[in-house]
Amino acid sequence: MAALSARRWAAVAAIVLSTIAGDRATKHLAVSHLAGAPPRSYLGDTVRVEYTENRGGFLGLGAALPAPLRSLLFTVCTLVLLVVVSAVLARRSTGALATVGLSLLWAGGASNLADRVARGAVVDFLNLGLGSLRTGIFNVADVAITAGVLVLLFAPRRTHPARTPP
Repeated sequence: MAALSARRWAAVAAIVLSTIAGDRATKHLAVSHLAGAPPRSYLGDTVRVEYTENRGGFLGLGAALPAPLRSLLFTVCTLVLLVVVSAVLARRSTGALATVGLSLLWAGGASNLADRVARGAVVDFLNLGLGSLRTGIFNVADVAITAGVLVLLFAPRRTHPARTPP
């Protein structure tokens, strides 16, 4: 397994650091300005901004589990995911688009994990929709994770030429 080039690592670092910085900054603003405040609505209620702490996973899945089990489950699963993504990312055969997707996925997962470890929950504050058709409440890390998955779905798959026998 050959290591990624210095240029590729610089791109990964830029994506990861900017994503985590953006997520941490927006969560800090949410905690400072939205916690305890009523929800706010913008653009004809297309965008709602409201503070919540998600103790579960995606869309609160698993939030009703006992706290120690929930904490262990989401922390360990996220750590395993981060290790797997790191291993795939370190492969030289990972294409440029897949590298971007994996970097976004890793950054979003790491930033949400930091919340979960520090607060016992993930800070969420954004909700989009039209009328009664709405998203769940999410954050910048969730956007990075979703974007990373979408990029990976559409990234070209690298195929290796068949080996010819000696």
